Amino acid sequence: MEHADRERLRRALFEELRREIADEQVLEAMARVPREFFVPPDSLDLAYANQPLPIGSGQTISQPLIVALMTQALRLTPGSRVLDVGTGSGYQTAVLAELAKEVVTVERLPDLLHLAQRRLGALGYRNIMFREAGPVLGCPDLAPYDAILVAAAAPSVPTTLVEQLVQGGRLVLPVGSLYEQELVLVVRETEGTRREALGACRFVPLVGPGAWEDQG
Repeated sequence: MEHADRERLRRALFEELRREIADEQVLEAMARVPREFFVPPDSLDLAYANQPLPIGSGQTISQPLIVALMTQALRLTPGSRVLDVGTGSGYQTAVLAELAKEVVTVERLPDLLHLAQRRLGALGYRNIMFREAGPVLGCPDLAPYDAILVAAAAPSVPTTLVEQLVQGGRLVLPVGSLYEQELVLVVRETEGTRREALGACRFVPLVGPGAWEDQG
């Protein structure tokens, strides 16, 4: 695909996103991240299609609209510390790094983690810490976080992740069955949590204690 064609598709994508997303800072952050850098070579023509794409190892790069919705729900500021659960291709990580002071990103598949680390390093990001997933969901040793984004679906909201938030911190993740979920925003408050449904979605499963068992 010629550069001019890809640029035309990129402009069309952001025109589509602006009909759904009110936070211009989120859209500007996404526009600064070259999505074609994060998709496999055989998917380059679809880099700016508003759809998820396979990236190998049974994982996907999320649909741009879902990336925008999840990022918008976190209400990040330049001083935010963010936990990104499920590094995947590193695309969502890059969007978060454009908006936050620091991003801690966790991935259970070492090959994906190392590839994402090389990509993001090549793009010049210096505010991202990379961690291989451990026995506890998230990264509790570097907590607390102002915001947590989970790019994989859990059967319910994991308490261990809520506990890694500051008071007033925001967690966004898909919750539901293995086949269909709802995107949920969870806000940690003094007396518990407040939840808000953001719409239907479909993600790969979140694997670990408090989520799904590894089917492999």
